[in-house]
Amino acid sequence: MSLPKRDISKETAFRFVILIGVVSLFADMTYEGARSITGPYLAILGANAVVVGFVAGFGEFIGYALRIVSGYLADRTGKYWTITIIGYICNLFAVPLLALAGHWWIAAILIVIERMGKAIRVPSRDAMLSHAGQKMGMGWVFGLHEALDQSGAMLGPLIIATVLYFQGTYKESFAVLVIPALLAMTMLLVARFQYPHPKNLEFPHENLQAKGMDTSFWLYLAGASLVAAGYADFPLMAYHFQKTTLLSPVWIPISYAIAMGINTISAPLLGHFYDRRGFSILILVTIFSCFFAPMVFLGNFTSAIIGVALWSIGVGAHESLMRAIVGNMTSMNQRGSAYGIFNSVYGVFWFLGSFLMGYLYDISIPLLVIFSIVIQLLGVPLFWMGRKKLNNAH
Repeated sequence: MSLPKRDISKETAFRFVILIGVVSLFADMTYEGARSITGPYLAILGANAVVVGFVAGFGEFIGYALRIVSGYLADRTGKYWTITIIGYICNLFAVPLLALAGHWWIAAILIVIERMGKAIRVPSRDAMLSHAGQKMGMGWVFGLHEALDQSGAMLGPLIIATVLYFQGTYKESFAVLVIPALLAMTMLLVARFQYPHPKNLEFPHENLQAKGMDTSFWLYLAGASLVAAGYADFPLMAYHFQKTTLLSPVWIPISYAIAMGINTISAPLLGHFYDRRGFSILILVTIFSCFFAPMVFLGNFTSAIIGVALWSIGVGAHESLMRAIVGNMTSMNQRGSAYGIFNSVYGVFWFLGSFLMGYLYDISIPLLVIFSIVIQLLGVPLFWMGRKKLNNAH
């Protein structure tokens, strides 16, 4: 249905967000389930540790770097739905095809294609979601979406664990994931035909219509990049837990499940508070969550679990508030480009920071902790300056 702009209700926008959220739920079930076993699967197919590390790292790099291109193309062509659908096809169906891979290099190519698909779809999808923000609140839109997204991220690995528990193979595990992949594509097509013109969910703001990515955006991006550089990946924390026997092998995946559960709850709450209190919520959460590092890397079992919880709250802020703020900073016709640039730069800094922290771990764990806290806190004044610039612009 084409939505006449004057008849748009909050409920209409809400239904659109829920539809896209359910797509993300099934999509995350598919590729997060797959990612829980791609490492050992590559090893079974004959890849060594260097290959596994390179494929994982290169896939993540591509998954962020290409977003600049896909976001620009979305804004330039206006084909947000087309680009989103193409991205989901690559993202989702590369996963069950892994069941047919007979050599590690074929599996590696499919893993990279899956990440490439995510890079293609994310800026367009986020730009479309942002149009519901005027009626619902930008923070609530992305917080609710993140909650549904992370629900799928929890369920996917559980599906794989169930298949393996009943003596299934890795190939059979990948094959089973065709079910959530098909469900995701079905819901995506429903959303496409129900909401062919998501821009109609938003009235153009005159004060944003001519506004591009100004100083406030670049200050915000610089601050977010520093926070990303200081944010450790969970695999590094899991490596620390295993190496030091701080957590038992059983407790490591449990701690990750706890983190995803907290993320599911915290993301919409943070989004709700952002809609009422603004940019300052991100600043407070950044200061609060940056202390996950000493609790995880220098503490005991209890502090490690608390540290993982803090880490998860920070991730929830990154995935909901940061996207919401980009939506509020840019005009509706430039959001694909804005999300593409933001995600690409953010991802590259996360990758570089993770690499550096892995290096620091072997040299000095206290030095890793200091680096993590300091570089994240350096982002706070940039957030503050970006906030002031944005407020002055309005």
